[in-house]
Amino acid sequence: MKLKKLAALILALAMVLSLAACGGSSSGGTTTGDSSTASGSDGYTTSSLTVNIWDTNQQAGLQEIADEWTETSGVSVNINVVDWDNYWTLLEAGVSGGDMPDVFWMHSNTSQMYMENGVLLNLDDYIAADDDIDLSNYYDGIVELYSSDGSQYAVPKDHDTIALLYNKAIFDEYGIDCPTDDWSWDDVLAAATAITEAGADDGVYGFAMNTSNNQDGWYNLVYGYGGEVITEDHKDTTIDSDEAKAGMEMMRQILEVSVDQTTVAETGTDSLFMSGKVAMITQGSWMVYSFYTAENSADYYWAEIPYCDANGNGTCDDGERVSSYNGLGWTASYNTSDPQAAYDLISWFCNYDNQVKQAELGVTMAGYVGADEAFSTAFGDMDVSAFLKVEEDGTLFFRPYTRNTTVWEDALQQTGAFLDAWLDPSDPDLMSQACDNAATIIRDAIAAE
Repeated sequence: MKLKKLAALILALAMVLSLAACGGSSSGGTTTGDSSTASGSDGYTTSSLTVNIWDTNQQAGLQEIADEWTETSGVSVNINVVDWDNYWTLLEAGVSGGDMPDVFWMHSNTSQMYMENGVLLNLDDYIAADDDIDLSNYYDGIVELYSSDGSQYAVPKDHDTIALLYNKAIFDEYGIDCPTDDWSWDDVLAAATAITEAGADDGVYGFAMNTSNNQDGWYNLVYGYGGEVITEDHKDTTIDSDEAKAGMEMMRQILEVSVDQTTVAETGTDSLFMSGKVAMITQGSWMVYSFYTAENSADYYWAEIPYCDANGNGTCDDGERVSSYNGLGWTASYNTSDPQAAYDLISWFCNYDNQVKQAELGVTMAGYVGADEAFSTAFGDMDVSAFLKVEEDGTLFFRPYTRNTTVWEDALQQTGAFLDAWLDPSDPDLMSQACDNAATIIRDAIAAE
């Protein structure tokens, strides 16, 4: 049975990613995931829907948008926040026979596994009957991510990009010029080196990177220098190429003058930055609110993600400034008691007007192309336009994934792959060998899928 197969697959990945979601469908109904049940009618059979997400910072804004739908539909919406690990653990429990939320977020790490095993509501007929949703209006990579065998199982909720965050007070204290949108990674290395040396007695470092946070970190250097963690057809990698190794060599040099990875693992880059011990980090647009509401936020500024000056000409050429992007999808349980109501809520979250409102409220950037301009001014005096400018000044690449992303993604963080090079960034040969080992790990994992 498909659900038993999925449960077995998830249990096999338990050491890598805890899987599941809490809450429950409105009445634990038995409606199947066949989208032919779509009625196109507003005559709902439920009075409430349960929605699960994992980000507290987004709860208030999304609840505000949902409450407006409640006013017109008469169906109440309860948005529950479940922390990342427990989110997936509880969702797995729901798949195995417990309650599932009616509507919830889906992520690139797990989407293929859930879509292929009949857990998510097939949205094809609902979308076809919906004048508000045209998938061509959304970011292609996110639409593709949540489709399987020609069917759509989620509508893009948002997208994100990466920028450089810096503490102006630290730069001023040590007399170092602040980052600009024109900085290369070489400029980052030079500034990080200068601050780490000047701040040695104060315990201040120029940079910190959590190497396990690949999307907002080292992935961007691999792609910026011309490599690919996963090729566009999702069947191979070029992480062992000269181009990718050049990107990882820059990463190694930056790590040499950064907070050591043992300390990062214990404390976290965000905490180190907000405690005034780190001058620069890279971070994703989904984290802006945390820094906007921090105690010393007046000192925090954003610049575009640095470019990789691969040809050494001192200018940013096409393809040298890159940012990874990813996007969540709004999806529904295959056994929600009222699939039409669940879909209509998804449609409400994802229509143009509410994608604009999501950006205006600072919930996150939109999944609807061109609907997130207001995000850059959603945080008062904190200018976060760098997250949007990279889409004009640079190139976006979709966060690399395969059918079982977490298998190779976790293995890359272990001994025999990049862990040794992370812990001892003094050896260029160790980093080069790590790239070769990583390529073998990825290719073996893809072959096993």
